[in-house]
Amino acid sequence: MLTKVYGSAVFGVEATTITVEVNINKGIGYHLVGLPDNAIKESNYRIAAALQNNGYKIPGKKITINMAPADLRKEGSAYDLTLAIGILAASSQIKSEDIEKYIIMGELSLDGSLQPIKGALPIAIKAQEEGFAGFILPTENAKEAAIVGDLKVYGVDNIKQVLEFFDQGIPLEQTIIDTREEFYKSLDFPEFDFSDVKGQESIKRCMEIAAAGGHNIILIGPPGAGKTMLAKRLPSILPPMTLHEALETTKIHSVVGKIKNMGLMSQRPFRSPHHTISDVALVGGGAYPQPGEISLSHNGVLFLDELPEFKRGVLEVMRQPLEDREVTISRARFTVTYPSSFMLVASMNPSPGGYFNDPDAPVTSSPAEMQRYLSKISGPLLDRIDIHIEVTPVPFEKLSEERKGESSVDIRKRVTVAREIQTKRFNELENVHYNAQMNTKQIREYCKLDDKSKALLKNAMERLNLSARAYDRILKVARTIADLASEQALNGNHISEAIQYRSLDREGWLG
Repeated sequence: MLTKVYGSAVFGVEATTITVEVNINKGIGYHLVGLPDNAIKESNYRIAAALQNNGYKIPGKKITINMAPADLRKEGSAYDLTLAIGILAASSQIKSEDIEKYIIMGELSLDGSLQPIKGALPIAIKAQEEGFAGFILPTENAKEAAIVGDLKVYGVDNIKQVLEFFDQGIPLEQTIIDTREEFYKSLDFPEFDFSDVKGQESIKRCMEIAAAGGHNIILIGPPGAGKTMLAKRLPSILPPMTLHEALETTKIHSVVGKIKNMGLMSQRPFRSPHHTISDVALVGGGAYPQPGEISLSHNGVLFLDELPEFKRGVLEVMRQPLEDREVTISRARFTVTYPSSFMLVASMNPSPGGYFNDPDAPVTSSPAEMQRYLSKISGPLLDRIDIHIEVTPVPFEKLSEERKGESSVDIRKRVTVAREIQTKRFNELENVHYNAQMNTKQIREYCKLDDKSKALLKNAMERLNLSARAYDRILKVARTIADLASEQALNGNHISEAIQYRSLDREGWLG
């Protein structure tokens, strides 16, 4: 008897429906075809034990299973439940009238309990698009799949529940989530708050500008000055994610299996990879391509602590995704594209010893050592970082103050207003949503200078030996400063503040 059961495979952040055809005939043997990987080939041992422990068995006949489309590579252990149900239905151990209406996925334990799967959200989206009545999957993944409206999602703990549902009509409990309510519930309680930061008013201002315009930023300062502390608090002042952004971000995290027992992600991601990371782990890839750290920080913040310690090759592969805001991974048979629109926050010591121009420093570095250390970061990468700011240690008087700083929620209100101004400005443009994404043509259009401001910028560029690449960056940052002040035209104050944020462009910075 031939039976069809439906599962799903995830490529990139999209799912493809897989038809599992099970045919049982006279003879003996177990044949699994359709490009399964080793984890799927081993499934017959898990299935046999799980069925036996629940009062069923694999029939001693010739079983042929085809996973169509047969030329698409299938991977992972999430097809165990699909195959088990198909075998039982084809051997008439359970009724099979309604099986074709559902997508069925789950990894089986030997006792028949279900382990979580990866990519439940993209699979649910595809199931809803293709008109399936429901999605049966492990309980731990039910919340993320239930984000999708118009699809009945059933979370199950054991294969026994699925078999009783199809065979005896015992109903399964549907998982229902109010997506909007869940999403807006946890917005106003950031884990890290700017009110914890003592002093550092100029750096906080800089972070506010970076958040308002989506600018990449690098913090330069000695150990213990508070670079990491400030970076960790940046997501708390970014505007709240829209539902569309939250869905995009949750999809990527779902593909790598990081959304267990969670609904929609409402907090912007903050990723902080160690400097020993490989280029594949950073941008994504591998034999079966997976999203890398830059995609996991999509719509959030990627923090690279001690930037010069990262391998140069690793940093160079980031240049194209920083520009295009997506990363394409090509293999001989297929190509996948992952979104990677993130804010880059980097930090570094000003010298290998960590202390720069400090007469009391415990370690000093020679100019040659410093030059070698700073040259680890290439010009083209620095070119993509709009704001450079020096972070100085906080004096004891500030540290011991009782007064609390401004909270993240207050700063976020100003940032959100500035972002709304930018959204209106770039309404007609498809790929530009905030100032950092402007190209040269848009900079000329939206960052017009009066004669006084032009003279100020010309004077600064000549006096500080600022490079040509700094020119556009200064104008973008000045545009954001004007937006924060709700001013239409750029003036000298905006330009002079933006010039301060180009520390690494000044020749003689090492002198």
